[in-house]
Amino acid sequence: MATTADIRNGLTIEFNGKPYQIVYFQHVKPGKGGAFVRTKMKSLENGRVIENTFNSGAKIDIIRIERRPYQYLYKDDMGYNFMHLETYEQVSLAEALIEGVEFLKEGQEVEIVFHAETETAMTCELPPFIVLEVTYTEPGLKGDTSTNALKPATIETGTSVMVPLFIEIGEKIKVDTRTKEYVERAR
Repeated sequence: MATTADIRNGLTIEFNGKPYQIVYFQHVKPGKGGAFVRTKMKSLENGRVIENTFNSGAKIDIIRIERRPYQYLYKDDMGYNFMHLETYEQVSLAEALIEGVEFLKEGQEVEIVFHAETETAMTCELPPFIVLEVTYTEPGLKGDTSTNALKPATIETGTSVMVPLFIEIGEKIKVDTRTKEYVERAR
């Protein structure tokens, strides 16, 4: 059994009988009264972020998790199918468990987080940055160089992303899967 002194970003704990991952924490020692730990926790079941305050020294239950490399294969009526890169074992996940599902393409490597004791998949994470090809965008006008002007572009997964005016059809761009924004042209 751990205490609030063990809290750190990325730690997975059991809170109200459900798994949560610590996104942010702050240890607060007010001038009067006892110290406490203010946290933001993300539910690994539905992705919602909640805030909670723990008294300093309170007991918490740490959940042991494992991150395993998988490759996306295809989508069918059962869900999204992935293959383990070392054992070739296949697993099917519901769309709700996949973060950034709109950027998922066949052959994409991902990390699936498993609960170590129950061997159940908790979440699927794409790499922070991926390279995708622009399949459609309006042509940029020559001389239209206003600062930070953006236009919509459809990428190969069918998702629309806002890109600078100089990006054209067929170019590869780097996209941040966490913020769902254009980062730069791919080299």
